[in-house]
Amino acid sequence: ADLLGFSHSNHFRSETHSSFFLAVREKKKTRSELGSDRGKFEARKMALAFDEFGRPFIILREQDQKTRLRGIDAQKANIAAGKAVARILRSSLGPKGMDKMLQGPDGDVTITNDGATILEQMDVDNQIAKLMVELSRSQDYEIGDGTTGVVVMAGALLEQAERQLDRGIHPIRVAEGYEMASRVAVEHLERISQKFEFDVNNFEPLVQTCMTTLSSKIVNRCKRSLAEIAVKAVLAVADLERRDVNLDLIKIEGKVGGNLEDTELIYGILVDKDMSHPQMPKQIEDAHIAILTCPFEPPKPKTKHKVDIDTVEKFETLRKQEQQYFDEMVQKCKDVGATLVICQWGFDDEANHLLMHRNLPAVRWVGGVELELIAIATGGRIVPRFQELTPEKLGKAGMVREKSFGTTKERMLYIEHCANSKAVTIFIRGGNKMMIDETKRSIHDALCVARNLIRNKSIVYGGGAAEIACSLAVDAAADKYPGVEQYAIRAFAEALDSVPMALAENSGLQPIETLSAVKSQQLKENIPFYGIDCNDVGTNDMREQNVFETLIGKQQQILLATQVVKMILKIDDVISNSEY
Repeated sequence: ADLLGFSHSNHFRSETHSSFFLAVREKKKTRSELGSDRGKFEARKMALAFDEFGRPFIILREQDQKTRLRGIDAQKANIAAGKAVARILRSSLGPKGMDKMLQGPDGDVTITNDGATILEQMDVDNQIAKLMVELSRSQDYEIGDGTTGVVVMAGALLEQAERQLDRGIHPIRVAEGYEMASRVAVEHLERISQKFEFDVNNFEPLVQTCMTTLSSKIVNRCKRSLAEIAVKAVLAVADLERRDVNLDLIKIEGKVGGNLEDTELIYGILVDKDMSHPQMPKQIEDAHIAILTCPFEPPKPKTKHKVDIDTVEKFETLRKQEQQYFDEMVQKCKDVGATLVICQWGFDDEANHLLMHRNLPAVRWVGGVELELIAIATGGRIVPRFQELTPEKLGKAGMVREKSFGTTKERMLYIEHCANSKAVTIFIRGGNKMMIDETKRSIHDALCVARNLIRNKSIVYGGGAAEIACSLAVDAAADKYPGVEQYAIRAFAEALDSVPMALAENSGLQPIETLSAVKSQQLKENIPFYGIDCNDVGTNDMREQNVFETLIGKQQQILLATQVVKMILKIDDVISNSEY
């Protein structure tokens, strides 16, 4: 056996192995018998193979501890996992969609119906389900809105693919058919889209589109005011010539208490800090702000040092020296004309007292990000050393005021009417922390929609109208393809109907009746504006209801969903560790 090169590992312990070794050693068995033994051997241990010299070698380690799915079974299992994720999100689609409550490992609770947030916080174990999580995340990064719709779409495509596989169509042909259909759908969206013109004075179309986004959120009772806030914020920081928006310049702050209606847009920066001394002025008009990243403290030597103080005189000298340092620092700020100091670090009581005494209001412990935003908004420079302070580096703001909330001692600092209004803050009020968090997510979606519209002015109609129009177009295009792919293309058209169907279902309407009525209306009149009347207004013309969605958001949904489904269909072998 050694000569033959068999390895004595514990993988070859079964009786078949020993009989096989004996057979080789005694050379009594014929070649055919040996072959049948080898067959038995391979049947019992799938992970064993032989090279051209008849030496066995291992392909998969610990084969018996792994589960393995092949071929159609693997695809079915993957499709089931994808559908399960889509089913969770399906009920939270649309203006009447339900919210999900998620409890984290440390007991914190999140209530949301934002697809990306739900999937992000769900503890998903299955690899295919993780692909769906990634799918909603990429929609969130790229578009910011439509995260639920993209997962529902992918789930519907998988469901249709399963039917095609049951008919015996090869998964690659299904994937190719889907690819063709998605191209048709994206081109059709381009054709039915409408452009609208807007400028800083006429931004009503932007507001309408943001209201569509907010109508499916928990904040839909005051969607009008929130949509206006979002649009004004985006227009304040937008570069309309370059058609670009930097969302980092929009800061979203929230404070528990007050109504959702109290949410406001501040053309400036809001800092969750108050003046460092209670007797400093609470309101400063026409403020010149020194933005410092150096502390109000005597310089500390870098080396290890030790000071021996053995007499009162020496102590007095040291104290005077320190006081002189503070004096110089404060005087330096006064000399350059600062009327407010914002410092990244703290300062001790001595410095605080001096600042108060010299009538120089100060704010301490302001974070780095906030400091940058203040510098952008006020046109100031962040100064790392007192010696470098000059009048040109000061930021200017029309009004700095401290505002207290409710009956608590909580105070915040408003820095408004800045020299450069390129940085704004949306300040959200709400009954509890969860409400504020969800409003932040909703406003983020609205901001992204407004940004996308500034980049690309095209819109399509919501309420499932765009999907129904694409479904009809894809169905019509299927006849042009002679091969097996046409089945997949028709399946794609059917999958597109799942979004309006889910909208109708969540709104408490009869799903199939409602969908077929709208579809036949679109087909008869050849107008792609008819969608599902979710709000029960009495008309399903989405132009009258002002339900718009961005064109790039819809196209991205279809493209991303198709990509992920193609990927899932191409997997035909799943090897996973079985659970112990």
